[in-house]
Amino acid sequence: MSDPTRRDIVERLTKKPASVSELASPLSMSLAAVVQHIQILEESGLIKTQKIGRVRSCKVETNSLELIENWVYQRRKFWGRNLDRLGEFLEKKEKEKK
Repeated sequence: MSDPTRRDIVERLTKKPASVSELASPLSMSLAAVVQHIQILEESGLIKTQKIGRVRSCKVETNSLELIENWVYQRRKFWGRNLDRLGEFLEKKEKEKK
């Protein structure tokens, strides 16, 4: 999800499923490059693709988004606690200097 193109693709797929061509149309890159991004998103479990005839459709995997949300929440809590502790430590050191 660090790549802006992948974030854009996932964001658009949260609104509605789309074909690879639909996803590629507003992007300023080749269809092959978009397909590579889609493959990475599919391998990571964020989206699922299905080929019907000649059209490959994509949809977001909501369960995967929930896992990411939980992971981010846990990291936010972890860093919030650690930064609070660092702030307390620095305040204590500053008071000891005086």
